[in-house]
Amino acid sequence: MFLLSSPCNQPLYNIYSLFLHLSNKTLSMGFFKSRRVVYRPVKDLNLASDSPEFYLHANVKAPRMTGILVKVFTWFLESPIFGPLLLYILKGSNLIHTLITNAELEESPLYVPAHHFEDHDEQEVKNLDSGLTPQEQVQLAIECLPSSSEKAQNETNRSFSRWTIMDYYKAYSSEAITPRVVAERFIAAVDESSKHPLPMGFFINYNPDDILRQADESTLRYKKGEPISVLDGVPIAVKDEIDCLPYPTTGGTKWLHKERPCIDDACCVKRLRLCGAMLVGKTNMHELGAGTSGINPHYGASRNPYDANKIAGGSSSGSAAVVSAGLCPVALGVDGGGSVRMPAALCGVVGLKPTFDRVPHSGVLPLNWTVGMVGILAGTVEDALITYAAISGEIPFKQPSSMLTKINLPLLSFSKSIRDIKLAKYGKWFNDCSDDVRLCCTQALSELQDYYGWKTIDVTLPDIEAMRLAHYLTIGSECSTWFDSFGKKHVAELGWDARVALSLYGAFSSKEYIKAQKLRNRQAKFHKRIFAEADVIVSPTTGVTAYSIQDDALKTGELDYVNGAALIRYSISGNFLGLPAVTVPVGYDTLGLPIGLQFIGRPWAEATLIHLAFAMQTICLSKYRKPKCFYDQLRKH
Repeated sequence: MFLLSSPCNQPLYNIYSLFLHLSNKTLSMGFFKSRRVVYRPVKDLNLASDSPEFYLHANVKAPRMTGILVKVFTWFLESPIFGPLLLYILKGSNLIHTLITNAELEESPLYVPAHHFEDHDEQEVKNLDSGLTPQEQVQLAIECLPSSSEKAQNETNRSFSRWTIMDYYKAYSSEAITPRVVAERFIAAVDESSKHPLPMGFFINYNPDDILRQADESTLRYKKGEPISVLDGVPIAVKDEIDCLPYPTTGGTKWLHKERPCIDDACCVKRLRLCGAMLVGKTNMHELGAGTSGINPHYGASRNPYDANKIAGGSSSGSAAVVSAGLCPVALGVDGGGSVRMPAALCGVVGLKPTFDRVPHSGVLPLNWTVGMVGILAGTVEDALITYAAISGEIPFKQPSSMLTKINLPLLSFSKSIRDIKLAKYGKWFNDCSDDVRLCCTQALSELQDYYGWKTIDVTLPDIEAMRLAHYLTIGSECSTWFDSFGKKHVAELGWDARVALSLYGAFSSKEYIKAQKLRNRQAKFHKRIFAEADVIVSPTTGVTAYSIQDDALKTGELDYVNGAALIRYSISGNFLGLPAVTVPVGYDTLGLPIGLQFIGRPWAEATLIHLAFAMQTICLSKYRKPKCFYDQLRKH
């Protein structure tokens, strides 16, 4: 005992204490007498505000670990002697056995959250005809933006604003600046950000020669008066989970590109390239998307432009940070468990995750194929709309004409908005966040209701914690299955936190996976009932704001499942159920860190979500603040 408790062995002592605590807790519950839940039929549950359904707070039993502590914990997990027992105890103490493994429920499993197309008769929209090119869809999106006179009237209310896609296009068209100059400034800014006393960790890979080549081609097109679209020459970054030539796709690792070379652009990247976008590199991400902090032990932590000592969030951390810092008006991310919306909220930008299958997934790493979806991070709702128009739509030759879905674009206006919107709010869930987040989001929602006369409907969403666990089990099982295709030869090349994650992911059984899919079907039915009464579900985007980056996490990564659960709390249904969702910045905490409000919509109803996000953004324009780390790409000198 002296050996364990001596100061030099404190990390080992902490592991021993954790193991002893969890063992005692499991034994006290009855090691071989795991509790179980019998879920009542969906039709028998009351989803109104007076429902007696109990709200179960996240039951996360895991201390924060970094440095030597996470290494020792990894050794225990990977040990053939201790690992199986420790994994069993961790699953039990975090209620996976109770809520999933041993649960009884009558629903059949739903393996893929695909939705039959349903036209919701959305208000104030422009319908896109099938067969349009990305350039044509972008042009129609431009026609949906507020008029120049409307925009000019609202500019006076802004305390800070980022340059938009239209700002770049107008600057290029008027010859106030060229794409070549913007490219040079971009390269200099990225170089400067990497030499900062606290390197910002924006990119994994960027190629100055390729960026300048694209910029020169775009500059020539503008000189001839022949830009391809308003996206011509606009810098756009791509998460390193999405194929984009000439770059390798690493998934945040040091080895994946050797096993899976990038030979073509992903479909979403091809569509942006067809519009003339200047693709400026591959952004940093949490390794294999297996975390929420954005701390990558191989490529550094993506830091928050509002405070470089704080996380940017994950796993699309670099994409959120480059938009927040003004390097790009738009970046692409992938959202498997809030991985677009969480970092967007923490970095004070817009994050849009479309309906499952709205954007083709070809050319995206298949880390979690039933929950991961390409998403958009943008400085404004308008830029999210333009990019959404560019990349959306099925690949025609892969879908029969009878299965093609209709795309609506919202007709945005400062002077009017859509009418009679009903927002569903589950109060206990909405308020399960920090005081700063709760107060800010409550105030924003109140202002939205007062300004537009929209109504809030109080509802109950049962089994929120069970859904979180079922999603974790699903995304983990899918990631583990994909990783197993490479064998075990690359385990030692992973960061320590990713190794822990993969150990946990691999601990789930086929029985547990099927139970999780039954819960997916159950939740889909709950949400369908809610959407029969309301247009959207409203919530905070994250339960906490950006937390501090600890020095000891930089080399090993970190395990912080308590903060992770708080960050992901409101994201699950968007991924697990394939629903569209959007986050828009609405304020700041007492430290000046951004806070986001989220709208979750019916399948295929992105236009309504964008309408609501734009309405919320309009109210908050005067509140927006400039990040401490910001690069003005269109400055005059």
